[in-house]
Amino acid sequence: MMTATQNFSGADLPGSQAARAAMVASQLRTSGVNDARVVAAMAQVAREAFLPESQRPFAYRDRSLPLGDGRVQSPPLATGLLLTEAAIRPEDKVLVVGAAGGYAAAVAAKLAAQVVAVEADPALAGIARATLAGQAELVEGPLNAGYAAGAPYDVLVIDGAVEEVPAALVEQVKPGGRIVAGIVDRGVTRLASGVRSAGGFGLTSFADIECAVLPGFEKPRGFTF
Repeated sequence: MMTATQNFSGADLPGSQAARAAMVASQLRTSGVNDARVVAAMAQVAREAFLPESQRPFAYRDRSLPLGDGRVQSPPLATGLLLTEAAIRPEDKVLVVGAAGGYAAAVAAKLAAQVVAVEADPALAGIARATLAGQAELVEGPLNAGYAAGAPYDVLVIDGAVEEVPAALVEQVKPGGRIVAGIVDRGVTRLASGVRSAGGFGLTSFADIECAVLPGFEKPRGFTF
């Protein structure tokens, strides 16, 4: 097994640094990822290290990647836009839900003081646990439950699309804290953001873009006759 340090270096795949630089230049900078700290972090983190071995050669392509058991890794641009909109500060504590292999959490860890990442799939959690060692805390459990033991958080990043953000997750964010997520709206995935206030919470979409749909966030279906 490769060490976390080897994984983060990207040295295991020839050409990965060039591919990462091309991703930054052609996908991120041209499409609204304009936070210099986010761009620098994504230029440093070896995305292939957070993917199953079969998907590593495709790590920097501008599309979703299959992770197995119905899970999908969002394109780099979707993650970059979410992290840009989150406006993570160096002193923030961040909760990343839908960690998959840990990529978004690793990027967030370069921006924040503390990151907790939640993943439900045992195989993906195993990848994240190895790659995030010393970078962020990995919690294995239901995505829609978050990690209340670590609350409150300054920022919640749901790295994928959900039909609704459960109250249980919103309650783990400090009043005034930021929430960013993908939203499934009538079959279309959008990126959205909002701020938790003492009186409530709402999301406003800011981009229509392909992103992974996460399990466990389905709205209750009404009865039909």
